[in-house]
Amino acid sequence: MPTITTSDNVEIFYKDWGSGQPVIFSHGWPLSSDDWDAQMMFFLERGYRVVAHDRRGHGRSQQVADGHDMDHYADDLAAVVEALDLTEAIHVGHSTGGGEVVRYLARHGEERAAKAVLISSVPPIMVKTDDHPGGIEKSFFDDVQVQVATRRADFFRTFAEGPFYGYNRPGATPSEGIIANWWRQGMIGGAKAHYDGVVAFSQTDFSDDLRGVNIPTLVLHGEDDQVVPYQNAGVLSAKLLPNGTLKTYPGFPHGMPTTEAATINADMLEFFRS
Repeated sequence: MPTITTSDNVEIFYKDWGSGQPVIFSHGWPLSSDDWDAQMMFFLERGYRVVAHDRRGHGRSQQVADGHDMDHYADDLAAVVEALDLTEAIHVGHSTGGGEVVRYLARHGEERAAKAVLISSVPPIMVKTDDHPGGIEKSFFDDVQVQVATRRADFFRTFAEGPFYGYNRPGATPSEGIIANWWRQGMIGGAKAHYDGVVAFSQTDFSDDLRGVNIPTLVLHGEDDQVVPYQNAGVLSAKLLPNGTLKTYPGFPHGMPTTEAATINADMLEFFRS
């Protein structure tokens, strides 16, 4: 399998298909680069070079015990970008991956980047704080960690069957294949990475990172996102970005890159070409 080795000796699996302007995809918790299949095929067929990696501890990357925080995630992304010598890159992040993209741009600069897309992403911060009263109570995320540590397989199945894709909504038609694929991706990864990752995606404050991102950034968020509510995520992120554009979708769930791929891909393509 193709891998790069980070400065702290962690092997990171990646996919690198095609040629042309690179589009780099950063996946959500607790998944892998496989979650971008619909986007990678779409943009590959339209002349882009598509790259995606499995975050440390996730998918086929090394299951290390440490480094499951946004700074390491950003550094690992930078290691992939530099190893493949990617320039004029478009960065696309979903959920936790959106935080990874924002932290990467703030921490490593924009010299190799052209644009960014944040989809259903966790910035500016998920947890409720004095400065972010609309956030989610920390006790919720504490419980998620308990579930990951004690009954991860059942919890992941329930999460995919329910709020992630909006399959718990009246009239929804669940897809067994999509649910099983979500579960498969999650269970390939390591429990320690998933456990620590809950703190990384929920408690990291990206406000200053967002203020420092100057490249054009498209923020896409579903208005029925039950995982990362859009009013306290996409809406606020777009306001903090100096060059951000917000587009929301009535009724779309958190996992909209999969369930609503035709719409999301078309909107990203228009942004890439503008």
